[in-house]
Amino acid sequence: MLFLIEYETMKNINITRRSILKIAGFSTAAIALLPRMAFAARNSLRSVRTGVQPGNKTRLVIETALRPSYSLSYPAGQLIVTLPNTAANTSLSPKLASGTLAKSISQAQSGDQLQIIVDLRQSISNIPKSNIMILEPNGDNDYRLVLDFVAGQNASSSQNTTANTIAAATTSAKKYVIVIDAGHGGKDPGCIGKNGTKEKTVVLATAKKLKNKLDAAGFKTYMTRSDDTYLKLADRAEIAEKRKADLFLSLHANANPSRSMKGFSIYTLSEKASDEEAKKLAESENAADRIGVEGFSEFEANIRSALSSLQQHAVAEMSEEYANGCSRTFRNAKIEAQPGPGVRHAPFAVLRSAVPGALIELGHLSNASEEKLLASSSHQDKLVNAIVKSIKNYNFDV
Repeated sequence: MLFLIEYETMKNINITRRSILKIAGFSTAAIALLPRMAFAARNSLRSVRTGVQPGNKTRLVIETALRPSYSLSYPAGQLIVTLPNTAANTSLSPKLASGTLAKSISQAQSGDQLQIIVDLRQSISNIPKSNIMILEPNGDNDYRLVLDFVAGQNASSSQNTTANTIAAATTSAKKYVIVIDAGHGGKDPGCIGKNGTKEKTVVLATAKKLKNKLDAAGFKTYMTRSDDTYLKLADRAEIAEKRKADLFLSLHANANPSRSMKGFSIYTLSEKASDEEAKKLAESENAADRIGVEGFSEFEANIRSALSSLQQHAVAEMSEEYANGCSRTFRNAKIEAQPGPGVRHAPFAVLRSAVPGALIELGHLSNASEEKLLASSSHQDKLVNAIVKSIKNYNFDV
């Protein structure tokens, strides 16, 4: 029996998005029976304030109407907290306590993402997860994202060492499950470069390297294909669900009518494409199933286009967080990005499941210089290292 729990009820329960995805009964078959419901809830900013904690720590408190998800970045002299699916509050004046590292705090809206930008008196290093809390509503307070931090690299090195040790032990103990999908395969070569490099070959080689690295890092990884095999798109998504994956990554290489176009791009699932190029790419990738006409009607019947509102929101939000983090990691690794948005959205059939995921276009085989790069083992290693880092940085538990 399926229990449909309304969002207004669920938001008052202490439950993570990850646990929403694992509610008993929400199997692939069950999801297909659920009605599509509009999910209109969007988070909003209530207040931002700073304070001083023992050990000369600066405390930043970001209060929101709903439980926040977040990602952090640390440009020189700044701390940037990115809140997906959150609206800015332009009437809000941050409350700044004296004696903290925060000089000023501003807001920047980018699509559905809100950035809280803290200008600092001194730069900071990564804030360990042990110094980050999400507090439940209490009295006059809504949800609060609390971050405690100190100045400089050395000041927090011991904390980071401890946090990294704890994180490594946690990762090893929990064995987060990653399913890696090497796109195309078999009778479907994908795109082919001018010098004959096939997409299916490049992504399979990269996927194998990625699996080895993730296994060594303590993750439990599976591949949708480990050889030159053709799989329908619905089957790839179903593998992720059967493996109870925590993250699904589909690897591809791109092609563009303009031979000068190059760079990686990252996509998440959306019923509406973010731009015309994303729409055409999704149509191209989805067309792979039409190679086997005898199986196309079955593919159509198996597309899980009716996620429950809670699952749909949780999957979309977690996918977006991973994709944004992955895009930043690629850029930090000096991997060239395709011009345009860092993360795009389109109705990719391979991403239709109850598992958070992203489709990564590793580069353009239609560009001569990038075709040579994508075929090289050293560049594949560079791509793999960036993906592994993005997975290590991803917050699986929120």
